[in-house]
Amino acid sequence: MSQQAHDIFSLSFTAPSAVAQYRGVDFAGAQIAAAGAKIAGIAKRPAAIGEPFEAAVIGTATCEAGAIIAVGQALQMDAQGRVIPADPLTVAAGATAVTSTAANGAILAGGDLPEFVVGHALEAASGAGAFIEVLLRR
Repeated sequence: MSQQAHDIFSLSFTAPSAVAQYRGVDFAGAQIAAAGAKIAGIAKRPAAIGEPFEAAVIGTATCEAGAIIAVGQALQMDAQGRVIPADPLTVAAGATAVTSTAANGAILAGGDLPEFVVGHALEAASGAGAFIEVLLRR
């Protein structure tokens, strides 16, 4: 487990439900419950319903892994608030890749991708339950 986490900005929350230490939380302070969800930060300690806690937002954070992770790998949340490798962006089977220079970037709309990249692994994880240091991304 990494002990090298250094967050430079944290937010305070009151837990609306139980929150496990080193797992992702949403903007209401609830532990992440959907794979690929957007996070506000990583819980720095556990909290029961109604208890205050802090979440690391900027910097590095110790995170619980939900799968095998390689150093440098982009990470997203699983349905339990643990970090897992992010799915690579690909062209779906049967879709046509756009190669036109006339498209001029006007083929994409919106700013939120379907999966939120939490950050990048600074350490490898051997599997679910391992604790690693993650460089958080905003």
